[in-house]
Amino acid sequence: MPMRVISYDGASYKQQLLDKKLRNHYPVATLVLYFGTDEKWSVAKRLYECFEIPEKLKPFVNNYKINVFDIAWLSEKTIGMFKSDFKLIAEYFRTKRLHKKYKGSKEKLQHANETLKMFSALTGDDSFEKAYNKSNFAAGGVTMCDVVEQIRAEGKAEGKAEGKSELIMNLIKAKAGTLEQIASWLKLSVSEIKKIAEKIPEPVQL
Repeated sequence: MPMRVISYDGASYKQQLLDKKLRNHYPVATLVLYFGTDEKWSVAKRLYECFEIPEKLKPFVNNYKINVFDIAWLSEKTIGMFKSDFKLIAEYFRTKRLHKKYKGSKEKLQHANETLKMFSALTGDDSFEKAYNKSNFAAGGVTMCDVVEQIRAEGKAEGKAEGKSELIMNLIKAKAGTLEQIASWLKLSVSEIKKIAEKIPEPVQL
């Protein structure tokens, strides 16, 4: 990472040098945000840690240092100082690191769509983004608490649907009744029962 950051910073400075319209150059500060929850950043933070450097060369090689922030390990007080939606992301990873149940903040998101997309990207779980897209949150503002509740509600609904599908398959396999009877018992349409029946591996007489 120190070698990568050097290239990022160098590219920025090079762009400044090539910009003929730029009157004053400006310093570049690159921040590395680490979202690990099992342990803090444990690899190289300085260039010297990336490879072996002979002692005679060290006076001539800059020991480039990177700025790493362990987001999940920030204190509650530090996280509370954030003014943007990033505060909610930091809260989520801190809660995950502490192995606590995430309930979500009641603060309204300033940029809901963008923040929830970031949640999905950082966690690898697209349920955050899906919950936002399937709801009417945008009309009256949204909080992470709202999003979490939406995700849980959808999870319960999917669980019930899966359970009902399994029940229907078992009834059909056991020849407990006709498709019309099963549909009547479960208060579903015959077409819904047929769709589930078609997913059964064994041939089923419809």
